[in-house]
Amino acid sequence: MGPYKKHWCALIGVCIVMFSLLGYFGAEVYRSAPPIPTQVSSASGQKLFTQDDILDGQTAWQSVGGMQLGSIWGHGAYQAPDWTADWLHRELSAWLDLAAHERHGKAFDQLGVGEQGALRAELKAEYRGNRTDANGTLQVSDRRAQAIAQTAAYYDQLFSDAPALRKSRQSFAMKENTLPSAERRQAMTQFFFWTAWAAATERPGTHVTYTNNWPHEPLIGNTPSGENIVWSIASVVILLAGVGFLVWGWSFLRDHEEPLPKAPSRDPLTCFALTPSQHALGKYLFLVVALFVFQVFLGGFTAHYTVEGQHFYGIDVSQWFPYSLTRTWHIQAALFWIATGFLAVGLFLAPVINGGKDPKFQKLGVDVLFWALVAVCVGSFAGNYLAIAQKLPPEWNFWLGHQGYEYVDLGRLWQILKWVGILLWLVLMLRGVLPALLKRSTDGKGEDKNLLALLTASVGAIGLFYGAGLFYGERTSLSVMEYWRWWVVHLWVEGFFEVFATTALAFVFSSMGLVSRNMATTASLASASLFMLGGIPGTFHHLYFAGTTTPVMAVGAAFSALEVVPLIVLGHEAWENWRLKDRAPWMDSLRWPLLCFVAVAFWNMLGAGVFGFMINPPISLYYVQGLNTTPVHAHAALFGVYGFLALGFTLLVLRYVRPQFAFNDRLMTIAFWGLNGGLVLMIATSLLPIGIIQFAASASEGLWYARSEAFMQQPLLQTLRWVRTFGDLVFIGGAVALALQVVLGLANKGQSSRQAPADARLVRG
Repeated sequence: MGPYKKHWCALIGVCIVMFSLLGYFGAEVYRSAPPIPTQVSSASGQKLFTQDDILDGQTAWQSVGGMQLGSIWGHGAYQAPDWTADWLHRELSAWLDLAAHERHGKAFDQLGVGEQGALRAELKAEYRGNRTDANGTLQVSDRRAQAIAQTAAYYDQLFSDAPALRKSRQSFAMKENTLPSAERRQAMTQFFFWTAWAAATERPGTHVTYTNNWPHEPLIGNTPSGENIVWSIASVVILLAGVGFLVWGWSFLRDHEEPLPKAPSRDPLTCFALTPSQHALGKYLFLVVALFVFQVFLGGFTAHYTVEGQHFYGIDVSQWFPYSLTRTWHIQAALFWIATGFLAVGLFLAPVINGGKDPKFQKLGVDVLFWALVAVCVGSFAGNYLAIAQKLPPEWNFWLGHQGYEYVDLGRLWQILKWVGILLWLVLMLRGVLPALLKRSTDGKGEDKNLLALLTASVGAIGLFYGAGLFYGERTSLSVMEYWRWWVVHLWVEGFFEVFATTALAFVFSSMGLVSRNMATTASLASASLFMLGGIPGTFHHLYFAGTTTPVMAVGAAFSALEVVPLIVLGHEAWENWRLKDRAPWMDSLRWPLLCFVAVAFWNMLGAGVFGFMINPPISLYYVQGLNTTPVHAHAALFGVYGFLALGFTLLVLRYVRPQFAFNDRLMTIAFWGLNGGLVLMIATSLLPIGIIQFAASASEGLWYARSEAFMQQPLLQTLRWVRTFGDLVFIGGAVALALQVVLGLANKGQSSRQAPADARLVRG
């Protein structure tokens, strides 16, 4: 550890404490998950359905795309309704009408204020009361049983090809006969009922529902709890305090900046012969841009479904490529190409760290990993198609088809194979890194290997922690599944990839002689501590309303506020990265990768920081979860941060594997500003305005209304969805220009090997 002992102690201490919190309250998630009744029956003794029926419905929902077609508990797609909120409101409305006809002989909306108030009070008492006995049997009133049957009949028609609801299916971007089996449709309605039951029923010993009173539903008093408001205010205070302490710490506690080292006359990374494994990385770069372009065109195609429902400019394509499928592919393609960009830069650095040499059979491993990635990508996409087309046997869907959970949609078999591929990457990385890390210095002075040790730790975390996504099964409770899903989506991606990217860039710049090793190491260790401090327990901010208790909300709100703290001051990092271009004449060839890293800092501040905190406090998320405010954050953070990082890494590796190739400034200008401008346009002119309008509707009427057909098909919102086309076209133009630049670079092989310098220490770890 040497001079960095305090930094290492801080990082290790943060990780121990934060993972302890994540694990302790993770156990709380298991203990407090909403129960699934062993049986649901009516007061008159009629058996309605069982726990197995509800779980069968969960698997049926997964097979139609799950979270890619509407949402459950606010997580999923945004065009169709949130099935929890929609079911709950329909069932409540049916109950009120049944009661009104029984008591007064007319519809509920024809009653006087007093009569309506009396029925609403009775409705609230019945629905918020927990009527599950010691044996796990849930008994509902006969009137509620009728309301359940009426609501189920609507959903049975909606997910079939019933002509009466064809217009609704078009509005929701659902294909005809979404779930052909009447038996499975019935089971799915029972699963929807259970998610709404958990959202309406008070947790024993409390005055809030299992989902902390989410969604907003005035009919039964689902409004923000006192704890929600308290921890929302606390999160804002913690954010302000965090920013303040960061500024003071930066000003008074940091060491004085040491002068930058004199830049070498020649790029040190060009001073050694490319190894066979580095030669083999060209196909990785091609895969990155191929999947990128595929994903971007799919994004435009999927966005168009929000205005025409089942058609693409008048052509009915939904029976072959429905919204739920193209949205699945859109998200999965993004994850594949972003991950491939990160894997490529790691595989490029491994021989550099190893003194310019490949470990034995390294090229073979690189080739095997590439084709494994291709196989998993093709196999998972094919499985998604077969699942949503209902061509797979139900028992095969989860394993080969579609898990139904956003960002981990690929079938479980493909998920396992993907993890095997990541572990292979880990092995290939360690074969290059460990020899350099363990090698003793020949001059007796000892080399500073702290930065390399941090890089090794981040590589190990990336390799191992993806396996957290295997800790739930097909019929696992939604609350437990969400806990592990966000280990992958939040902790693995937003935590460990962030540390790897920061450390890899610091290693590259220090190896180039542009920054001192001491400065790079100190900055990387400090950044890792900050990321982990908020990022690990901040995982819980996704679980406020996923069937968890108040302590989970408290931990999530408090620590996720700290996630934003380092993002607010990333303008300094952007400036530091950008000014490196003037350190040496040869840095001009790295101008465009550097600009990508500047864009990463900008979007980290805006997309992850500002837009992330916009939906982060519990009181905010209570009203905006499941609205178009969420994709504002998702697009700006996932592409703006990790997308630009992967593209920057791709351009960086291209620069070295094709050393004679020069970037075309005109093409790269179109690419860079097209991607940034298109992202700004789609957010500012469409996603954000729609989200704000929905927010007002959700706060005043309820989530069911903000996602309803009547609301979403208003002319203004239709126009705003059409307007998004302009931003999409600009973005697509930028994506095509960047892909063309990479393809041209790969085609220009030129002279790709050089003599290694006498002093190879410049590039060693």
